[in-house]
Amino acid sequence: MAVASSATAQDAPVSEFEQAIRPLLASACIHCHSSQRSEGELNLETLRAAQVGGDLGPALVPGDPSSSSLYTTTVLPAEDDHRMPTEGAPLSPWQAERLADWIRDGADWPADARIAETPRIDFVKHIQPILEQNCVGCHKADKSEGGLDLTTLATAFAEADSGLAIVPFDVAASSLHGRLVLDADDDSLMPPKNAGGPLSAEQIGLIRDWIAQGANWPEGLELTQRERVASTRQTPDTLELTRQLHAMIVETAERERAAGGGFDDYDSQVPRTGAKYSMIALEGGEFLMGSPADEADRRDDEGPQVPVTVSPFWIGKFEVTWDEYEPFMINGADRFKWGARRDYDANIHELVDAVSQPTAPYTEMSFGMGQRGYPAISMTQHAANKYCQWLSAQTGHFYRLATEAEWEYACRAGTTTAYSFGDDPAAIGQYAWYYDNANEKYQKVGLKKPNPWGIHDMHGNVMEWVADQYVPDYFAQLGASPTNPLIRAVTEHPRSVRGGGWDDDPDRLRSAARRGSEPEWKQQDPQLPKSLWYHTNARWLGFRIVRPVEIPSVEEMHHYWNSGDPNQ
Repeated sequence: MAVASSATAQDAPVSEFEQAIRPLLASACIHCHSSQRSEGELNLETLRAAQVGGDLGPALVPGDPSSSSLYTTTVLPAEDDHRMPTEGAPLSPWQAERLADWIRDGADWPADARIAETPRIDFVKHIQPILEQNCVGCHKADKSEGGLDLTTLATAFAEADSGLAIVPFDVAASSLHGRLVLDADDDSLMPPKNAGGPLSAEQIGLIRDWIAQGANWPEGLELTQRERVASTRQTPDTLELTRQLHAMIVETAERERAAGGGFDDYDSQVPRTGAKYSMIALEGGEFLMGSPADEADRRDDEGPQVPVTVSPFWIGKFEVTWDEYEPFMINGADRFKWGARRDYDANIHELVDAVSQPTAPYTEMSFGMGQRGYPAISMTQHAANKYCQWLSAQTGHFYRLATEAEWEYACRAGTTTAYSFGDDPAAIGQYAWYYDNANEKYQKVGLKKPNPWGIHDMHGNVMEWVADQYVPDYFAQLGASPTNPLIRAVTEHPRSVRGGGWDDDPDRLRSAARRGSEPEWKQQDPQLPKSLWYHTNARWLGFRIVRPVEIPSVEEMHHYWNSGDPNQ
């Protein structure tokens, strides 16, 4: 069957690499053929590695598809042990031919281009259920609205009233995707609002990535209309759990006050693991937040400066380490993807067991940079939030992430300069791990000098999650002289991070420097849908905890612990 292509004779070869070849190799080949897992001694991450090849000789011979095992192995019989890809569905005829055409035209692959793995979209597992439950009812042989029939390969790839619905490797040219992302009230939205539309961001993302990877549709597979399956989430981690934890936290505070407990620095341990952590007491008060207009390397999102008041709180003396975090992350329980224990029984388990925890990571999450005494990294904001809830459920103290205002107040430690040690970045090596001194990895917490309030690594080592949504006009939204401001999160990205990390230059470590999270931080996550728990690409991202003196309402507490979950 002829399949429409967006490639033309006028396209630059490098455009063909970015348009089709990179997404094809990233999704279908790199999982088994990379520097970390080179089956058949074959690494396809770079042009040089592909030309060297593996057990079957050179994988790539520009101009000659028949001598390039990268192509020839994709068209071998199904029973051949050398057929690629070795896992999942074979390439479609049009995917294989696109690869052959690129090789035949010279295989233009930029010498500095490195391919990283992306999750492969499986039509039967990921796409077929979406189309059958949401689209085929109005787009089938006996009811092809808009001239679109999505039941077979031939009809789905044919011209419809709104153009080609599916153009392999070209999302922008595919009207199917274009109609999925229209406004909810647009008459052309697919599926329409009165039929359950729009689709979720997760579903739209799967269809987008499927098209970008070449829209592999198994030949002979015919779709039929199916009833939409309601999404159900079994979990004890609900508002009711927060109510119970809130009552426990209030009771603990009253008991400690009656015993004469004061507002002082303290050392503690995670009850279930014995991991140690230390908290610094900060009295709170008013400070000038943001950077002055004349500060070197200042960015527009750092002002104009605003006087901000924060209430008293404790803050972690150090960034949360693997000693504290890993037992939360690798917990031995069989869990749903949203983190609930599959075997949870309120009659057997404790309240802490009702808190959602990460599913097992697919790779070793320190990436060989060190664990004992080193900062935990690569977690989502949701994972950091749930760690705070998990710790709270054990201790009876309310822990959460700092707000942007609390974080900057603690970082500045009473100073008004670019850094807590002054304005001269020449001294930064005494206080921070950054690009020039970190040896391309994070370092143990607490090795550098603390700020004037005794808090370590607020500049550098790892960036730190805070609780706010990142907005460029943060200071305009604060208004005049706010108290305890928080920009409540409404979208998954961008969320705010502070402090800069080991891979940053000094200007990104300034007290006022701000940054927002990006979807690309989980680009290499092979899970579909993308994990709630891991930002595998963000190897410079961690967090520290705070504990406000004032205990918030149940609803506020629930928001802090669950704002990172896009399903909340």
